[in-house]
Amino acid sequence: MRTIALAMALTMAFTPTLMAQQATEIDHYTVHFSAINTSQLPPQVATSYGIQRSSSRALLNVTILDGTDGNKRPVKANAISASARNLTGQTRSIDLQEINESDEAIYYIGEFRVNNMETFDFTVTANVDDRVEPLELKFRQQFYTE
Repeated sequence: MRTIALAMALTMAFTPTLMAQQATEIDHYTVHFSAINTSQLPPQVATSYGIQRSSSRALLNVTILDGTDGNKRPVKANAISASARNLTGQTRSIDLQEINESDEAIYYIGEFRVNNMETFDFTVTANVDDRVEPLELKFRQQFYTE
């Protein structure tokens, strides 16, 4: 039930800014990703997951779906890592926590610190299924603090 609440809160938080939630296709996998300031999360959701609400903190959310048979099903990563590098070259490792809702929804979330107008180049790497090469996702996003 908590995961449903978090998923709904994250979805609602992303709705106002379409650029906040994105997806990319890698072979038959679809990787959905987004990053938002944690101040956009409802207080009860942040509290239940131990997420610190602050305009100077952000949340990375990653979901991997397998579309092999035409039906997109959530994929549990064997290993997943994420990092964010700002434009001055400082790299931050983002610890990702797996949220697994009985294999109906599997996603990975992690918090990190941001400054006003700071831009990050994100790299997410995931080993999935029996795939030899890991899935690698790269994207850039700028953050604004209040």
